Amino acid sequence: MTIKVIIVDDQAMVRAGFAALLAAQSDIDVVGDAADGRQGVELSRRAHPDVVLMDVRMPEMDGLEAARRLLDPPPGVVHRPKVLMLTTFDVDDYVYEALRAGASGFLLKDAPPADLISAVRVVAAGEALLAPSVTRRLIADFAARPAPRRKGALRLNGLTPRETEVLELIARGLSNQEIAAELVLAEQTVKTHIGRVLAKLSLRDRAQAVIFAYESGLVTPGE
Repeated sequence: MTIKVIIVDDQAMVRAGFAALLAAQSDIDVVGDAADGRQGVELSRRAHPDVVLMDVRMPEMDGLEAARRLLDPPPGVVHRPKVLMLTTFDVDDYVYEALRAGASGFLLKDAPPADLISAVRVVAAGEALLAPSVTRRLIADFAARPAPRRKGALRLNGLTPRETEVLELIARGLSNQEIAAELVLAEQTVKTHIGRVLAKLSLRDRAQAVIFAYESGLVTPGE
């Protein structure tokens, strides 16, 4: 199955470079590009891409607002692409809000080409992608708060003890393979548990699971 991608960035050279790199892959089809968030939203509505590569900082409409409009569309709009945010800095102030809006992850613009290609495939498959530096930023954000907000703590009661363990390990940045090793489970079993956690908590993906774990107080930074 071919992955349809659009690239939204205010730098023409960035758009051209990413497009050339991705279009060279047999399973990826770049179906358009846009120079700002507003154009990106309009293009996405027409082209129905699977993945939108979205720059964070742009004129007219920034990537955060564009992501919100794509991931929480108005009545009558059913298409919701996966959104992969692109940023020059791993400490960008928009990280937390973009993930809360439903973005599937962040990728640094200076990441190796292979990482960009892999990121598109990972996000298209429904997984979340958080670079370690971005995850550290997210955790640091919670650590800087005076106290956990405990938002959603009651929803944790709907999880089994094993599902709660899996959610905690996700929040600590472990991969499926690492969770399997930690809990002595098959990797497919871990995937099943993660699917149930997301469904029970009404979360889109792994990125939102990390946020939920901290907001609910299940995990405390520095533990």
